[in-house]
Amino acid sequence: MRYLKAFLTGTFLTLFLVTQGQRIPNEIENIDYLVTFGGNAPASWGDDDHIQIFFFLIPDEFTEPIYLRVFDPDVGGTIDEIKGEWNSVHRISIFGGEGAHSHPDARKVDPVGEFKSGNLLASKVFRDNPEFDGKWYTFGPFNPVEGELDPEIPNGRIFKVIMEGLQGDDGNLYQYFLSANPDVNEEVEGSNAFTYEYSFRLPVASGEISHIYPFIDKNVVSITQHNFDFDYDGELVIYSVSKNRHKVKKSADLKWASSMHEITPEEQNTTIEIQIIKQGKPNNNMVFFLRNQYEEVIRFYSIPIGGPPRYKYQVNLKYYQKDED
Repeated sequence: MRYLKAFLTGTFLTLFLVTQGQRIPNEIENIDYLVTFGGNAPASWGDDDHIQIFFFLIPDEFTEPIYLRVFDPDVGGTIDEIKGEWNSVHRISIFGGEGAHSHPDARKVDPVGEFKSGNLLASKVFRDNPEFDGKWYTFGPFNPVEGELDPEIPNGRIFKVIMEGLQGDDGNLYQYFLSANPDVNEEVEGSNAFTYEYSFRLPVASGEISHIYPFIDKNVVSITQHNFDFDYDGELVIYSVSKNRHKVKKSADLKWASSMHEITPEEQNTTIEIQIIKQGKPNNNMVFFLRNQYEEVIRFYSIPIGGPPRYKYQVNLKYYQKDED
């Protein structure tokens, strides 16, 4: 029965990842919304730079048109975070082609220089507009060949999506869905999404656990995590094949916190999990990024590569021989 339960659990997880893999944030992360504040918002509200960049990887074998659907792209109504009155303006831009991902500025934590590299494929400005409140807006169609081929991430083409807070001080809470259909959310099989700096809204309820999934490649021997404006709202821990609730330094209001953690050989070329265990403060937004020992930023994947890690318990057995009379 124990083996059957494990098999069914693994099968369910695989099916879950396949069927729910296109929503960003992914359901398995237990994060409801990405968040980007207007360009005039103070950083104390949980967004350090008012810009969020995501990349979408389309597998080579998928050749049909693709669409990027955005849930609640406007800045107003019941989902977003108001500060005084609705006065914010945000822009969503989609890029493909050479340099969309491979340009060094596209992968920096701070949006400086030519982070809008590549070919601009689509762009739209959103304000407080009931037409888009709590609804899906569709960009596209896009031909997968419009994405960038980057040897660093083989077997697919990459599109870049930038959410940019231009004006105002309100918080735009939203979701993405990479779809094969312009009218409904229909998965693009085999696709994934990733970011280098993650800005999101935490759940409200005390005891809720959110999960983010950086991938550690074979050359990484240490990571330094950086988190911003967590408000000491609970605990942060690392979970991996060799770490079981390894504590992470957490940040206060309007503060960055960082801590360095060694990577074991067993963790190389695997996904690790950062668990965010909430105490229950409302409207808490935070920012996360990681660097390796070379100061290179590390990708967070929406669908954890290889699945969520499972800690490998080590049992030390000692055998004693009983003396014979």
